[in-house]
Amino acid sequence: MTRFTVMPDAASVCRTTADRFVNIAEGAIEERGIFRIALSGGSTPKTVYPLLLEPERRDRVDWSKVEFFWGDERTVPPDHPESNFGVAYGMLISQLPHVRPDRIHRMPAEAPDLDAAALSHESELRLAFGARGGEPPAFDLILLGMGPDGHTASLFPESPALDESDRWVVGNWAPYQKAWRMTLTFPVLNAGRSVIFAVNGADKADAVRAIRAGTSDLPAARVDGPQVEWIVEEAAATEGEP
Repeated sequence: MTRFTVMPDAASVCRTTADRFVNIAEGAIEERGIFRIALSGGSTPKTVYPLLLEPERRDRVDWSKVEFFWGDERTVPPDHPESNFGVAYGMLISQLPHVRPDRIHRMPAEAPDLDAAALSHESELRLAFGARGGEPPAFDLILLGMGPDGHTASLFPESPALDESDRWVVGNWAPYQKAWRMTLTFPVLNAGRSVIFAVNGADKADAVRAIRAGTSDLPAARVDGPQVEWIVEEAAATEGEP
């Protein structure tokens, strides 16, 4: 099931995303004793993370029962300013109470052999989820963004990973950025119990409009899990409409 929630401005998108995060975390911990989250990169999480640290949200979650993963990563060391892990760790995880170090699973995308590192990270996912066979892990929540070109995670238009149906984690070439990334694949994104796209910016309007119309083959349009919510700034939902 996919639904669109249009918010008046970027700040509202971020507040709503933070509230959804906490509500889903509470429910997962109550039901299964753990909350497994895949975080995203991009600019919006940098606004969401401080909201999660506000006491009214932070204190509702038992952070010792939260397990952190990432949807994608750049091929940079973890202390690099462009590292998705580094941003999340510095702005959020390091400031939360009772987080268990063994429940932080960063993508080792800076490794010289990216494919071997992706296979290793897939094995880490299997261990963390107790996965058996080929059934992909079911994250409680996957946070995603979308670029103006319709990419999500590091699944870019015309990139090889779009056709991956078996591997859970791969290295993927970003054609327009001329850079390698590590990313979760569609089998994992579509297995998430809840997926939230947080989308800000009028430059996303063409892609959002096509996806809402159900006529798009953009990468973000192919995320089709049990519960997918697009939380979209009004400018991204309406800009350029006739």
